[in-house]
Amino acid sequence: MVWRFLDALNKPIPATANSTPVIASAVAFSHEAEGRGGKQSRAPAKSPPPGSPCRAAPHNNGILQRFLASLRFGLPALALLLGGCASVPPTPMRFVNDKVAASWPAPPDVQRYRYVGELTGEANFLADGAEKKKFNVLAWLVGLIVGEDAPVVLLRPQSGAVDAAGRVYVTDVGRNAVFVFDRVENKLDVWEWAGETQRFLAPVGVAAGADGALLVADAEIGAVVRLDRKGNPAGQFGKGALTRPTGLARDAARGRVYVADTHAHDIKVFDDRGELLETIGRRGEAPGEFNFPTHLAFANGLLYVTDAMNSRIQVIDAAGKVQRSFGERGLYVGNLPHPKGVAADSDGNIYAVESYYDHLLVYNSVGELLLAIGGKGYGTGQFYLPAGVWADSANRIYVADMFNGRIVVLQYLGDK
Repeated sequence: MVWRFLDALNKPIPATANSTPVIASAVAFSHEAEGRGGKQSRAPAKSPPPGSPCRAAPHNNGILQRFLASLRFGLPALALLLGGCASVPPTPMRFVNDKVAASWPAPPDVQRYRYVGELTGEANFLADGAEKKKFNVLAWLVGLIVGEDAPVVLLRPQSGAVDAAGRVYVTDVGRNAVFVFDRVENKLDVWEWAGETQRFLAPVGVAAGADGALLVADAEIGAVVRLDRKGNPAGQFGKGALTRPTGLARDAARGRVYVADTHAHDIKVFDDRGELLETIGRRGEAPGEFNFPTHLAFANGLLYVTDAMNSRIQVIDAAGKVQRSFGERGLYVGNLPHPKGVAADSDGNIYAVESYYDHLLVYNSVGELLLAIGGKGYGTGQFYLPAGVWADSANRIYVADMFNGRIVVLQYLGDK
């Protein structure tokens, strides 16, 4: 039956004066259908100019035109026919791990960290080989109508956060969006809207907010954007008070939101409603002063600040007092010539991304270097201009490997 059907496509039928370039119409319809909130426009498409590859041929394509015109309604039925009418359950989110196993430090030292895998995009929600099984049968049909979709992948990830349910949020300045690796509903979302009519421009810092909200610091918008559980814009705060917000962290116990205002060289403190409470620091090199602060983290009752142009990490308590500071410029592993992301695990270990030499540096709670992981490259344990770093409640460590377009995930194994 299928062979007879395919054979029929090759038989010409007479063209009529009213033949419509169905391929072009279908393409135009699909483009018009793209839009915010799933809104669709059914405006008629213009006919392509003579000689266009999308224009209908006068004779042999007549039946193909009718066939394609019917696909809008018949394609789902054809898919069910070829697919056996079976529904495919969502694939649980997984960390892609197609590289060699690795752990740190190297033997014979006791293993403290293990390579888990990567987050890259839609591949994290596909079982091995699932992509071919899902798209191979109808790829040529879909391609005739709407073209082949580009994969949904990270481009230039900056920073991230993990909420209480285990969802991983990643800001991406290459996509001007927030990627949501949702392990609860086993799906990937890409949130692009910072307001009803405003897209994200340069999302950098991200943190879980109150009542299930997500907070995103957008450096170009100059504000902190609040999104609801479904990614819908739910307001902004800091507009006018913030110059160029980048890093973001929240003290959930006290309802305090910390924002690194990079060009103002200080840390702005807001409450959960978005009211400005205080400002920590000013430009300078003394303790409690900053020179282009960027990434932030809040853990173990302490605020960790990447004081970028002072080449150090400052650790500040809830009262705004500096508890310790470590790091310096230099040419050796462990120096911080260009620090970016900062994080801490439940044991108090501090993680700093040193992007100049492409390393993740691990310090103890008083700032003594314990371990360096990295070096420029794409292999396991290598980075290319890494940016942010963050930890979850299971002591998984996430590194935004920016120019490799991925999030590298390590498991802290604790002290043995």
